[in-house]
Amino acid sequence: MGGGAAGFFGAIACAEANPKLRVYLIEKTGKLLGKVRVSGGGRCNVTHACFSAAQLVQHYPRGGKKLKEPFQLFGAQDTVQWFRQRGVELKTEADGRMFPTTDSSETIAHCLLEAARRAGVQILLSTTAERIEPLPAGGFSVQLTGQHAQTLHAQRLLIATGGVPKSEGYDWLRTLGHTIAEPVPSLFTFNVPESPLKELMGVSVPHSRVVLAGEKLDYEGPLLITHWGVSGPAVLKLSAWGARRLHELQYTGTALVNWIPTYSEDSLRTWLLTFRADSGRKVVLVNALFGLPQRLWRALVEQAGVGPETRWNELPVKQQNRLIELLVRMPLAVRGKTTFKEEFVTCGGVVLGEVNMKTLESRLQPGLHFAGEVLDIDGITGGFNFQAAWTTGFLAGQAMSTAPLPA
Repeated sequence: MGGGAAGFFGAIACAEANPKLRVYLIEKTGKLLGKVRVSGGGRCNVTHACFSAAQLVQHYPRGGKKLKEPFQLFGAQDTVQWFRQRGVELKTEADGRMFPTTDSSETIAHCLLEAARRAGVQILLSTTAERIEPLPAGGFSVQLTGQHAQTLHAQRLLIATGGVPKSEGYDWLRTLGHTIAEPVPSLFTFNVPESPLKELMGVSVPHSRVVLAGEKLDYEGPLLITHWGVSGPAVLKLSAWGARRLHELQYTGTALVNWIPTYSEDSLRTWLLTFRADSGRKVVLVNALFGLPQRLWRALVEQAGVGPETRWNELPVKQQNRLIELLVRMPLAVRGKTTFKEEFVTCGGVVLGEVNMKTLESRLQPGLHFAGEVLDIDGITGGFNFQAAWTTGFLAGQAMSTAPLPA
């Protein structure tokens, strides 16, 4: 159930492992692989070039420890090989993200659709599972409504319906006996309505550090200034690690940005002493330092109160101190969040202690399996959420392939 990455991988794995089985993929909407198509700006960030299970799990704010064994069974290298065997080559970018060499998500979507077709998976679109009832003798009665309304008797059932933003969206899984970790958003950008940097929309810095004041939350990485606040990997990854705490704070607080994270306040002060001695005649405003974009540098210098003609050897101590503060600890008042494009990720879902992580089978309901974001698993941006979907979908599908055939 679910026509996304995890659902497709599970259905294909099951059908390929046991061609005698009749495998259905049920999708409530009329569209398949929605997130696959929009991921990575339409290029599909398939996975991450992190081929050690021990290292891979470190990129999951929730579920990491439980994923170690599944990743040993089917990890990022296995994902690369799976697509290669089906004619799709992946490439690795400088930051470790992996994309199809075509730079098109349609390559991945087509590959999955074709693999499902070849394996004989029957896809039912615009169809909803209205009711699921475990049967006394094993298996499930699944009442379908919509375009393919019918009652199916399934030996095994894979739930790969993704994360949902509201707790009541999981009530149907609670009726099957499962505990749900309350869902809250993850992977979002920060709204800064009073941002002094609004006019710099589109300016990016390749390496910054973002700290949430008063909290043990910080992350380094590229940062993008937007018309509503700040975005980029540094913010998105911070939002993932701090998803629950930020929810408690109602998405308000102060983000402190270090635009030059290789420097602390003390080391920057020492460096500037030498720089002023060597280059004191340079005008502060027009000579950007540390490789910062000129527009950003000008904005910081102006906010520090430095005059347009002031040279470094004329810069008053008060204004230099203010500039140092803005460079290593610029405060931005966060007042809300914005979901990252259509690639929203939900923190929360089926509690992992109730699932056998080798087979993704429920410990409470035999024959019921889970994969993807419906589980209490979420990763940071960079292909990690897809990798969790491929891994859990594949292992669930393989386990389901051993289901006994109906008499």
